[in-house]
Amino acid sequence: MSEHIAQNVLIVAGDARTNRQLLEVLAGRGIRGCLARSLRQAQERLPAEEWRLVVAELDLDDQKHLAFLRSLRDTAPDLPVVLVSEDASVPTVVAAMREGCRDFLTKPLDRAALEALLEALLPNHDVPLAAADRADARCLYRIAGRSRCLAETVRLARRVAPTTVPVLIGGESGTGKELLSYLVHRQSNRARGPYIRVNCAALSESLLESELFGHERGAFTGAVARRKGKFELAHGGTLLLDEISETGPRLQAELLRVLEQQDFERVGGSESVRVDVRVISTTNRDLAAEVRRGNFRGDLYYRIKGVELKMPPLRERPEDIPVLVWHFVNLYAREVRRRITRLDPDMLERFRRWSWPGNVRQLRNVVRAALILGDGETLSLPEGFEAEQAPPLPETSRGCTLSLRELERQAIFEALRRTESHHAKAARLLGITDRTLREKLRRYRREGHLPQTLEVGESRWAAETA
Repeated sequence: MSEHIAQNVLIVAGDARTNRQLLEVLAGRGIRGCLARSLRQAQERLPAEEWRLVVAELDLDDQKHLAFLRSLRDTAPDLPVVLVSEDASVPTVVAAMREGCRDFLTKPLDRAALEALLEALLPNHDVPLAAADRADARCLYRIAGRSRCLAETVRLARRVAPTTVPVLIGGESGTGKELLSYLVHRQSNRARGPYIRVNCAALSESLLESELFGHERGAFTGAVARRKGKFELAHGGTLLLDEISETGPRLQAELLRVLEQQDFERVGGSESVRVDVRVISTTNRDLAAEVRRGNFRGDLYYRIKGVELKMPPLRERPEDIPVLVWHFVNLYAREVRRRITRLDPDMLERFRRWSWPGNVRQLRNVVRAALILGDGETLSLPEGFEAEQAPPLPETSRGCTLSLRELERQAIFEALRRTESHHAKAARLLGITDRTLREKLRRYRREGHLPQTLEVGESRWAAETA
């Protein structure tokens, strides 16, 4: 399967000749053009589909036309708008740019100018896809790549999707575990039902309990009304428990009971609520090792691990790097209106050598930076640009073998020392989020593994992570 992004262009014009010219050029490039012959029709169509570009024939002296343009800018600021007008005077062009238009076309339309404009605003390089799905005109997800390990993971996900078995998705941060989760949902018999996501690392245990199971009015201070939890909202569909490894022991016991019996009570209530929910869990840690250390319940682990899928890290699939670079060029080149026709071989070679601790998420950010900071039709890294790499592992005594978790902990402490205990910088260096870093530090503190000599400004880690 190859990616050819479905481009939807909304044409807001009443002139038949202009419409015909636009539709002919768009059709020649495989782009779908949709006509709106009035502002009212355009306003009705805008929220109904996913648009990549709006080409509008407007009179900026007309207050209705001006109001339409401003409302479009306010509701969809990233959607490029190209103004079509017979008046190419400087004041008109300046007014169009001031109102947020990306470009200006003069009537009668020049075909070469229109082609160049579409090439800059709607890049469409063919990219091999491991999986993708659409609903109407909207893209739900794309998993770009052609590596064997990624294809095998997607194949297994498709096989398990039509069943009711719970799925555990493992993989490092930034590999695309949530995309795989959504693939399982969309390929299942529950695709028409809700897909609800809960980030277990983002909330304290008490807040997470209320988030999952809901609460009754008066259950705690601020509970002014009954509130449904995520399990209840996911009835008939799929619930994603993102980073389930970050839940505490009490909540793990509650989750086990709900998963076994498919019923629960809201916080502060006694009424039993029955649900029919398929649970998909993700983790960036080795849960089997966490079970052996006593940090995660074994019975819950075996309950959520009906089938385990692994998203491979980017360093293990270097053949996917050029594919992903073109994929991100398709998505983001229009932000800077750069026409990209070639990838710098030296850049690709450096990409293959990098360790990518932040995986695909990090690559995406590097490509966007290269698009913004560079120029020309060849995408290359700006002078002196170097991606942040994971710190080298600390030296150990000869013959000493460290566990994966110990290596992770030492790498985190090394990153903190390098960045003078700056959380955000250390997280970027490690390729993880600041929130994930703080959660790990809290866990190290509970386990008594936090160095007392490591300081944050004037405060010690004990105070920072309390």
